[in-house]
Amino acid sequence: MPSSPLRAAFVLLLLMLSGCEQETRAPLDQQLYIWQRQWRPAHAEALAASRADFTTLRVLAAQAHPGAGWSRIQVNSELLATDGRPLVAVVRLDGQLPDLDLQRTRADILALVDHWRAQGLVMQGLEIDHDCASARLPGYRDFLRDLRQALPADLELSITALPAWLDSPALADLLRQVDGSVLQVHAVSAPENGLFDLARALAWAKRWSDASERPFLLALPAYGIALVNGRVESESPLAIAGPRHERQADPQQLAELLANLRRDRPEHLTGVIWFRLPLAGDRRAWRLATLQAVARGESLHADIRPEIQQSGPLHELAVANLGNLDGPLPERIELPARSCEAADALAGYRLERATDRLVFTRLNEGRLAAGQRQALGWARCEHLDQGGSRVYP
Repeated sequence: MPSSPLRAAFVLLLLMLSGCEQETRAPLDQQLYIWQRQWRPAHAEALAASRADFTTLRVLAAQAHPGAGWSRIQVNSELLATDGRPLVAVVRLDGQLPDLDLQRTRADILALVDHWRAQGLVMQGLEIDHDCASARLPGYRDFLRDLRQALPADLELSITALPAWLDSPALADLLRQVDGSVLQVHAVSAPENGLFDLARALAWAKRWSDASERPFLLALPAYGIALVNGRVESESPLAIAGPRHERQADPQQLAELLANLRRDRPEHLTGVIWFRLPLAGDRRAWRLATLQAVARGESLHADIRPEIQQSGPLHELAVANLGNLDGPLPERIELPARSCEAADALAGYRLERATDRLVFTRLNEGRLAAGQRQALGWARCEHLDQGGSRVYP
């Protein structure tokens, strides 16, 4: 039989191992915002393709703006019910709304909850997105306290929060009124400085975890914007003329953020929410393949190569990105060719013909999204060798 000191050490080891098992944390939860104000057939495809990677849908359900008042988004309730994932209805209340309008909005929110449930939508929670100034947090706290008391007891209440609130003495009491929060770490600085800063996001997440024991998530960007005459153009085009200066959240930076969080996650952080669900035709959102690769922790790469479709002697030429990351259009593409009667390049490239090859040279810089295909030109040749092509980035 083991000696008493040895037996005590063995028991201590078992207790330590048991404690490690109890402290094992759940994987980082990944959710999606659906922020389109008009629902389209493209939502069905996007929801189906995203189901395996994102657990919860946070859906823009209503909004209120000064002067414009309250408006409810006509979501596709049948599509959401069929999807089956947990739902959080998001109510966007403009930060400039007067306190009186906030109080009037409570009745609209309660009516919205009843409306969703009447349509058979199983709401897990309600998120209030109100980006008010720090000085107005005490009034916002009172609004949330009253709203919490009026909501069904089984409905979780959360808020979208700003890093600027971290320095407010009212923050701790504000967070006590809700079940959780969503710290937005994108588009919180001047837009000309970019959408996202990795070092700041990590620092804000650590400070937010220290500020409250309630669980929280990070709202992360999967989109771009354009600056037009000092204004921001995002998911909806602005009806103003002028050059567009594009800014996009860098997938590599966001991948690095997730890697950091998986290694050293702040204590109360439970997951992230991606803004926004990419739809076909949404040219400023990341492609879904890019978002999924970042969420999964996969390596990111562009894989841009020529494609040829042949019909007799006619060859239709294109350039395709088979990778999961956007990439620049190639500067030059060379295709071995023989016995060409005619050939031409399409917009964006110039064609130079040699005795044994076709050379396409880029005229203007451009990018090719993950999964995107762009026409390059055409050729009527006896033979084109796609396998022998050369692509110069």
